[in-house]
Parts: sequence; structure tokens; C-alpha cells
Amino acid sequence: MKCQKEKFILTGKNTYLNCAYMSPMLKKVEKAGIKGLKRKRKPYNLLPEHFFDEVETLQKNFSNLINCKEHKRIAIIPSVSYGLGNITNNTTISKGENVVLVQDQFPSNVYPWLSLTKRNNADIIFVERPKGVNNVGENWNKKIIKSISNKTKVVSIGTIHWADGTIYDLQKIRERTNEVGAKFILDGTQSIGALPFDVNKLKPDALICAGYKWLMGPYGIGLAYYGSAFDDGIPIEESWVNRKDSKVFSQLVNYKDSYGDLAKRYNVGQQSNFINIPMLNQGIKQLHAWGVNNIQEYCKNITKEGLKTIDKNKIWYEEGDYRAWHLFGLSPKKNLKKILKKIREKNIHISLRGETIRVSPNVYNNKRELDKFFNTISKNI
Repeated sequence: MKCQKEKFILTGKNTYLNCAYMSPMLKKVEKAGIKGLKRKRKPYNLLPEHFFDEVETLQKNFSNLINCKEHKRIAIIPSVSYGLGNITNNTTISKGENVVLVQDQFPSNVYPWLSLTKRNNADIIFVERPKGVNNVGENWNKKIIKSISNKTKVVSIGTIHWADGTIYDLQKIRERTNEVGAKFILDGTQSIGALPFDVNKLKPDALICAGYKWLMGPYGIGLAYYGSAFDDGIPIEESWVNRKDSKVFSQLVNYKDSYGDLAKRYNVGQQSNFINIPMLNQGIKQLHAWGVNNIQEYCKNITKEGLKTIDKNKIWYEEGDYRAWHLFGLSPKKNLKKILKKIREKNIHISLRGETIRVSPNVYNNKRELDKFFNTISKNI
């Protein structure tokens, strides 16, 4: 794959290494959004089928991206916290039981569990990052698996760590949750669209994703996969659109007790957003055209040589087997403020998460930009 910058609206001399914060806009995505905006000019052209057809297309496109065999298991959500709300609303837990999370997990995948366990006098186990700098990812995975017991009702983590790209051994964690009968919930926001993922193989109970990062969509829309554990659940929102036969507008006042099939019950009200739906659809279509494997390989190719120039005695970063290439963290042992100042002076855009410099390139970047970043780091540590 060659650099894809020409497909994006990126101008000026900025080096944007911050897709984990928010992706830049694809030209196709912007065009789809403008077209959707203009549809409101002539509402008489909007027919009942327009409320559903492109939603179903999006569900199918996302299903193919994660190898889900049933597109009706995909729900349209406005945010990760909304998707998690549907999960905690349908999770029972009692005193003495626990939910397993990891240290420094993104808050949208923490607050819902804090609320649930507090209401039910249950416990949360935060699995702490191992001390030291060697074999951190490997040892962290071992600690996660060891923390799961017969008292564990839920394990809820990211597909990778959102701040430094540490890769979790999802297959082994899934095997352990199956052994104890615990639900396995994943926040895929920081890897789905850039790192291959197979729902059919892993079989998590749910996968929640924001759409405005690696899925190349707009802000304010996300997607969620809900497995069979949630087939009979109660949604947090009682919308007309998530009920059975909601497509038949002439019969909407014939109120239904039944929800729609599978994940339809968890769709947000006004799911048929005529701006966000086509924008996210275009973003995911482009991911299919590139291929997620190719995206990860491209990020590796433009990053690997520069990363070798970083002195691990002065800056920690995760070992290769436990580090994603599209998102990784660098933790300097000293001179952090100086390094950040020099990065800003070079118009390089990254994120700081705690004491970790989070770097998240994508296909609009090139090796020269990554080399520029690594050279700036090396000269100032």
C-alpha cells in the first residue's frame, strides 16, 4: 500500500499522528455528509424505506469488517457509554461477585461498571500494570487471566489499551471467561478498522465501537455487536424504531410489546440519521477497499525503522508481540516537558495520556513523517 493522504482533507505542514484522538476527514465521507445535509431541503423526497435501507447497509458493512455472520446483531449507537449502558442494564450481579477491568482503562468502559457494582454492593477488580519495563504486556495478560475467578461475572476491557497500544490476548481471556461463565465485553474503539478482528472466532458477548476514530466516520455515532447473551434484553431507550414492524409507518399506533430481532432493540432513537449514517458507511467502505490487514502492515512499515532508533534505556515502549503498530506509547524516563515542547514546535500532533506519549499513525502518514517524529524524540531525551 502507498500513502493515501490524497484521499483526505489534510492541508498545511502539520504531521498528524493522532488518529486515536480523531481521524481526519476522508473526502468521500465529507461529500456523503454534505449530501445527507442537503436531503433536509426537500423532506418530501424522504420515504419510509430511507429510514432503514442505509442503516441496514451500514450494519452489513460493519458485520463484514468484523466477520460477524448476522448483521442483525449490529446496533446503531451514539457513543460507547450508550452501548455499555445497554449491557449493564442487562447484567445481574450480587454482593461478593466482581467485574474485572484493567488499570487506566478508558472511562466510558469504567463508569457504567462502577455504577452497576455500587448499586449491587459488588466489587470491581482493576488489574494493575506490572512493575518494571520488561515483558510488561505478557505479564499483564497473565495477571488478567489470573484475576478471573468463579466470582467474576464480567470481564470488560479494550481490544488494546487505549493509551499505549498494549495488545491483550483476547483468545485466552475469552477461554477463561467461558470456564467461569463470565461475560466478555470489549471496547473496540481503538483498534477496529486498523487491526484485524474476528467476532465469529472470538465470540465475545459484546463489542462496542465509537465511529469517529479508526472507522473514519463522524462524531456522534458508533456501532455495537450484541451476542446471544443479550437477545432478550431490555434497552435503555424505549424508541418506536426498535420495536417489531417499525418499518410500517401506517401502523405505528398499533403499539407493539415486542422488540425487533436481535440487536434492533438496542438501536438509538433517530437511528436513521441522514448525515451520520452515510458518512460512517463511506468510511467503512473505504476500510474494506484498503483492507484492515494492509492498514496494519502499512503502519508497521512506516514505523518500524524509526522505532529502532529509540533508546529503550531512556524511553519505555511495549515489546513487539504485545504492541499494535497503529497505536503505541512512548514513556520517557526524563525530559518529558522538553520533548513535548519540541514536538509542538515541529507541528507534530500526538496525544499525552498520563506520562505516555501516544502515537497513532494511519495510511495518510508516510515514513518521512514518522522519521521526523522519532528524530525529534531522539535529539531531546
